[in-house]
Amino acid sequence: MSIRVTVWGENVHEQHNEVVAGIYPRGMHTCIADGLNTHDKITASTATLQDPEHGMTQERLDQTDVLIWWGHAAHGDVDDAIVERVCDAVWGGMGIIFLHSAHFAKPFKRLMGAPCNLTWREAGERERLWVTSRNHPIAAGLPDYFELENEEMYGEPFGVPEPLETVFISWFQGGEVFRSGLTYKRGAGNIFYFRPGHETYPTYHNATVQQVLANGVKWAFNPAARIVNPNDAPNTAVENALEPITERGPRLHKDGEEGYR
Repeated sequence: MSIRVTVWGENVHEQHNEVVAGIYPRGMHTCIADGLNTHDKITASTATLQDPEHGMTQERLDQTDVLIWWGHAAHGDVDDAIVERVCDAVWGGMGIIFLHSAHFAKPFKRLMGAPCNLTWREAGERERLWVTSRNHPIAAGLPDYFELENEEMYGEPFGVPEPLETVFISWFQGGEVFRSGLTYKRGAGNIFYFRPGHETYPTYHNATVQQVLANGVKWAFNPAARIVNPNDAPNTAVENALEPITERGPRLHKDGEEGYR
């Protein structure tokens, strides 16, 4: 069966900026999905900020194996209830990939529990991405490095938790470096942050970038059944203990009563 991917795009710059519209006339989200759909065993569709419930209905998330998220100008417009719904899906086992400016997206900050801040410069400079983990599935089929002639600079320090793995490190013409490919695990969900993708440059038309995204989808996919309620915290009765025990002290809660949250 195919890995079901939903590419979520903010779809704001494409509507208001002629440069972005010229590069991505059908939206960045559509360009990304089109690239993924050239790969066997991946079926990609799109959703946008402007869709009802931002396209992130519970039904849609239940049918999404890997979610790709791109945002920049309208992070604050994403409804907090939708953010919790997305994070619940990740904790339950849905894979998620955050791209470029999505380091400030509400779901990313929620999952990281950190400021996710960085330094930046918009000058169209060359970015050289080095593979730091040659045998990592996300780097499959890639050379030791690849270059993007025009990109926005992101620089360290990057205010995120220590990752499980660093797959890419970038160097920019101005001298800065940045950890551009990071993996995390949150609950049962796999998370990949991939840095390139400034909207005024044709990054998502690049064949190597498209290969990274396809590799990332395959890595982030969790074939196990989704955890239905990853926030569940059941009260286990004394008589249900695996080994016999005797209740020896006072307690606040009755058997089966919900705990404080």
